[in-house]
Amino acid sequence: MSTTPAGNPINRNIERVSPELVEAAAKYQAAILADVAGRRGTVHGRVKPLSAKMKVAGPAITVEVRQGDNLAIHAALAIAKPGDVIVVDGKGDISCALLGEIMAAQAKASGIAGIIIDAAVRDAHELANGDYPIFSAGLNPCGPTKSVAGLVNSPISLGGTAVNPGDLVVGDADGVVVIPRQDVARIIDLAQKKLDGETARIAGIMKGDVRPAWVEKELRAVGMLAEGEAL
Repeated sequence: MSTTPAGNPINRNIERVSPELVEAAAKYQAAILADVAGRRGTVHGRVKPLSAKMKVAGPAITVEVRQGDNLAIHAALAIAKPGDVIVVDGKGDISCALLGEIMAAQAKASGIAGIIIDAAVRDAHELANGDYPIFSAGLNPCGPTKSVAGLVNSPISLGGTAVNPGDLVVGDADGVVVIPRQDVARIIDLAQKKLDGETARIAGIMKGDVRPAWVEKELRAVGMLAEGEAL
């Protein structure tokens, strides 16, 4: 099987996005960050929070597993540092849950900021009504095996999006966005400008300026309105 660049399936030494940048990015919706990142980096919509109130932001501890096996997730829980987010490539498989209340309790007690998993979880009632952020692709009462090697802190694909160890992941009610570690500072600057613009637009709507100014121009550009024609 392939391993991390250091030749070890468990890579303990990664470079993380800084806590200061995580704190700054956490102020923004995942949607704002995705927009200013070029509408890229969003995880497939099947990966959702168990409760709409759940939010998470932090550097990714990446995990790759075979469908239905969670052994590598236990390794990740053991080496993750406070503030990290466990991010699991479970291949979108929901035939077995890869974690439940016990593992979530361990993660919370360890200071891990949250868990994002492209696979199923269980103990949904307890987890959804708790305050610990869990994002998953579905639910299943069937438990996992713990017998197949995986990878911890190697590049993975999470719901069709590339994630490298230490990248910023932000999740909220809309879903999950991944920002490459080296781009985070730039994206945060753009996010504030985007938020300022959206805030001004909503204020304008409240004052009666309902129609956005750019609509007619774009309709003409694609041939839906003739030159000089107005809505």
